[in-house]
Amino acid sequence: MSDEAALAQAAEWLRDADGLLITAGAGMGVDSGLPDFRGPEGFWRAYPALRQHGFSFEEMANPDGFVRHPKLAWGFYGHRLALYRATEPHEGFHVLKRWAARMRHGAFVFTSNVDGQF
Repeated sequence: MSDEAALAQAAEWLRDADGLLITAGAGMGVDSGLPDFRGPEGFWRAYPALRQHGFSFEEMANPDGFVRHPKLAWGFYGHRLALYRATEPHEGFHVLKRWAARMRHGAFVFTSNVDGQF
């Protein structure tokens, strides 16, 4: 099947669907401009205080991080929350929402993302 035929088939399936299951990972948020978690420029490297001290995400994202370094841990989570709130989801999110709005059962999102963009 050619790429054009495959695309036409996918479009037909979407037109005929009564619900949409959306599965997504970090790429959705990254395309909006958010750093990923574990990439070379991930969240812990994007937060200057963690980068300066050389702490990893795993060291901050557990109860021991809050006990050992409470100011850094809360600062890291506050930084992430502020970045999530300030970042506008890219057009792909809006496209999925419009597609789902036309379907009788709407959409269900299954994602590992914690950024709230969905």
